[in-house]
Amino acid sequence: MSRTITIEPVTRIEGHARISLQLDDQGEVADARFHLTQFRGFEKFCEGRPYREMPALTARTCGICPVSHLLASNKACDHLLSVSIPPAAERLRRVMNLAQLAQSHALSFFHLSSPDLLLGWDADPASRNIFGVMRQHPELARDGIRLRQIGQQIIETLGGKKIHPTWVVPGGVSEPLGAEQRDAILGLLPEGLEIAKRTYDLYKGLLPRFRDEAARFGNFPTLFLSLVSPEGRLEHYDGLLRVKDAEGRILEDQVPPHEYPRLIGEAVEDFSYMKFPYYKPHGYPQGIYRVGPLARLNNADACGTPYADVALAEFRMLQESGPVSSSFHYHYARLVEIIYALEMMERLLRHPEILDTRVRARARSNRDEGIGVAEAPRGTLMHHYRIDETGLITWVDLVIATGHNNLAMNQSIRQVAAAYVDGNSLNEGMLNRVEAVIRCYDPCLSCASHAVGQMPLVIELRDQRERLLDRLERTCQS
Repeated sequence: MSRTITIEPVTRIEGHARISLQLDDQGEVADARFHLTQFRGFEKFCEGRPYREMPALTARTCGICPVSHLLASNKACDHLLSVSIPPAAERLRRVMNLAQLAQSHALSFFHLSSPDLLLGWDADPASRNIFGVMRQHPELARDGIRLRQIGQQIIETLGGKKIHPTWVVPGGVSEPLGAEQRDAILGLLPEGLEIAKRTYDLYKGLLPRFRDEAARFGNFPTLFLSLVSPEGRLEHYDGLLRVKDAEGRILEDQVPPHEYPRLIGEAVEDFSYMKFPYYKPHGYPQGIYRVGPLARLNNADACGTPYADVALAEFRMLQESGPVSSSFHYHYARLVEIIYALEMMERLLRHPEILDTRVRARARSNRDEGIGVAEAPRGTLMHHYRIDETGLITWVDLVIATGHNNLAMNQSIRQVAAAYVDGNSLNEGMLNRVEAVIRCYDPCLSCASHAVGQMPLVIELRDQRERLLDRLERTCQS
C-alpha cells in the first residue's frame, strides 16, 4: 500500500521546511519533494517604498546573510543612480562581503554539517548537534566558533554592528576606513587563516569515509552558474556571469549581470513558497543548474590567492574529468572559499588606497530600472528594481541564491531517498541522510520565500488571523 513519509521540520538549516517521501506499494521511494513552508513576500511589500530604503529593508530578509542583500541591493541602487563608486569604496565592500562569506561558511560547516560528518548519520539525534561536537571534538568546535567570530568582528569593525549594518549605501559606503580599524582587522586574519587551513586538512582526512555519500548525495549532471572576474577567476562581489555544463563546456561567458533575464526564467509549483529558477535556453525543468561554492569553483579558472589555488587544484582531483558533480562536495568547496576569503581580505586591506577618504558618489536616480548581482555565500544573488519618476519602487524581483538551487535540491532528495530509504524497515539514519543532502546546499529559506503560485496563501493568512484573534481574546479574558 502506498504511503507518504513526512520529515518536518528539516533540521540544522535556516528557515522552515519539510520533506515528503512518497512510497509505492513495495515500500520503495516513488517521489520526493522539498517544501518551503513559510511565506514572507518581500517582493510585494517593498512596492511603494523609496528606492534608497531598499538596502536596509531587504537586508532584513535574513539575519544570517544580511550583508549579501545589503550589497546586492546597493549595487541595484548604484545602477539606478548611474554611478561608478569610488575605488576605495569598492575594496571596502569586497572586504565586508568576504567577511560575510567566511563567517557564513563557518556556521554551515562547523555548526550545521559537522555533527553528521564527525558523529555519524545514525547517531542519537539528541547528541547529533553542535553540543555533541563540543563534547567529543572540543578543539574543532572552538575553531568553528572562533572562525565565525572573526568574520563577525570584521563586519562590525567596518559597519558598526555585526548584523544588519547600514554602512554600505547607494554610491559607496558611508564612512572611510581608518588606519586603526584596518590594523585591527589585519590582526585577526592570520589566526583565521590558520584555523581554515587546519580544518581543510582535517576534512581531507575524513573524506575517504564518505565515498558512498559522495556518489549519491546530489550526484547528477547539471549546469553551473556564477560570477567570474573578467579574467575568469573566482569572483564574489562584482564580475560577469558564466554558465558551464556538466561536461565542462562554457555555454555563456562574460555576460553582464544586467542581462540575467535573458538567461534565467522563474517557475512556480503548488508545493513550495520558493520559486524554481531555470536556464531559459534549456526550458523548465530541463534547465536545472546549481550555484554557490560548488558552482563557483567549477566555473573559476583560478582563485588568485596562493593557498586557495593549491586547494582548488586538489578539489578538482575529486573527479577525473569535467566539473565536480556531487553536491556532497559543497562542504569541500566552502572550506576552499574560506581560505580564499581570508587571503583576499589581507590583499585588499594592504592596498595603498584602502584608507582613501573618497568613498561615496552622490547622485539622484538617473534610470528607472536597476539590477544588482553579487555572490552570496549560498550562490548568485540578484536584486532587480523598477521605480517611478518620484523614486518609489513599482516592481521588485529577487532571485535568491537558495532559489537557484531549488530544482537541484528536489532532485537530490529523490536520489538520496531512493538510495537509502527502505519503507519496510525505516530508521533514523535513513531519514537523516535525506535531510543531510539539503544541508549540503546550506539553504537560507527566509531569503528564498517569495513565490505564491498556486500555494494556499489566502487560507494560511486566514488561519493566522484566526489564531491571532483567539490569542487576543484569551489575553483580554485574563
